[in-house]
Amino acid sequence: MDLSNLKPAKGSVQSKGKRFGRGQGSGKGGTSTKGHKGQKAISGYSRKIGFEGGQMPLQRRLPKFGFKNPFRKEYKAVNLSTLEDFAEKSGQSAIDVQTLVKAGLAPKNTPVKILGQGVLTKKLEVKAHAFSASAKSAIEALEGTATVEQ
Repeated sequence: MDLSNLKPAKGSVQSKGKRFGRGQGSGKGGTSTKGHKGQKAISGYSRKIGFEGGQMPLQRRLPKFGFKNPFRKEYKAVNLSTLEDFAEKSGQSAIDVQTLVKAGLAPKNTPVKILGQGVLTKKLEVKAHAFSASAKSAIEALEGTATVEQ
């Protein structure tokens, strides 16, 4: 054992290879492997997302149609049949948005709309952000109340 055959511990040295652009003696100097001239050889080059080398990009070739309303209000739909089941299990006749959220029937910060699918047999006091006409009439037919809350 002498100084000529000493090696660092395995895994302690991590070689990153040759460094580009550090002079001709490095073997990677001059153009730094970028070639001569051209867009990609220039300092600060970055290709835009969707750029296809000057060819008309896909997002501009495809036809556009339709309209997305940025002010659309998304509601979580809850049917009368769901309210009926919830009222039977919990024994509550007064149902509001907070009770629906606690029961896992509606997400926390989403408005709730009551829809008229299903049959209602109990008198309920329901508070929600919106009601369909059939749901409101079904609740009021059993002398219940359908109150719109903000």
